[in-house]
Amino acid sequence: MQIIVIITTSLIAVICVNRSLHEPMYMFLCSLFVNELYGSTGLFPFLLVQILSDIHTVSAPLCFLQIFCLYTYANVEFCNLAVMSYDRYLAICFPLQYNTHMMSRKVIRLIAIAWLFALLAVIVMISLNASLKLCGNIIERIYCDNYSVVKLACYDTTANNIYGLIYTFTVLAFLTTLNLYTYMRILKVCFSGSKQTRQKAVSTCTPHLASLLNFSCGCFLEVLQSRFSMSHVPNSFRIFLSLYFLIFQPLFNPILYGLNMTKIRTICKSLFFGKI
Repeated sequence: MQIIVIITTSLIAVICVNRSLHEPMYMFLCSLFVNELYGSTGLFPFLLVQILSDIHTVSAPLCFLQIFCLYTYANVEFCNLAVMSYDRYLAICFPLQYNTHMMSRKVIRLIAIAWLFALLAVIVMISLNASLKLCGNIIERIYCDNYSVVKLACYDTTANNIYGLIYTFTVLAFLTTLNLYTYMRILKVCFSGSKQTRQKAVSTCTPHLASLLNFSCGCFLEVLQSRFSMSHVPNSFRIFLSLYFLIFQPLFNPILYGLNMTKIRTICKSLFFGKI
């Protein structure tokens, strides 16, 4: 976790301090890194204590706090990735109009919408869950999640189930489809454009697409775990699947973007190894 904090904090500082990186793409990237820092530091230390402890108990308020941290992190990550794909779509498909469409005010609005939508969606979900009367107190997971709490309810949970399905469809299905659609449009432009256009698209879109696929797969595996019985799967592997999107996404993204984006790579080299 220390590696994640050090690398992510360093990249956030590099983007904030250097005026040459005060462009829409890097501002969206900074928002992504802030969310990953929040997700890894806000939830992972407690999970590590729970895993290493002999007694695996958690109070109801702390359980709902876990759900809030977990789902806001996942929501904001998907929303940030969707905004970043939209930004790349405008930059590559409409380069002449890009500066007009993506002004600083719009960048701030898009980042604010990504965070506020995620917070509102999770607050509504937790409000529905908090009103439930629970008849059980055992969750067979390493952390609390929405579906596991709903399954403990004593009475009808139709409203919770409907909202859960809408939430899952909106965040996972709709945003992932939106992301993939924008990249398909980008690829179409690339194949019909010049060699320089293709090189620019590949250099800027590869990290975004790799990050999206990595996080989507991690969340998809987590949803499968919560919805279906995984008793036949070794416990250690189930723990790995549960922690994958919490550990590997915050570790994967800073390395991926740091290595692939020329401006960030050049500034980091000059900071750590002197002037180039």
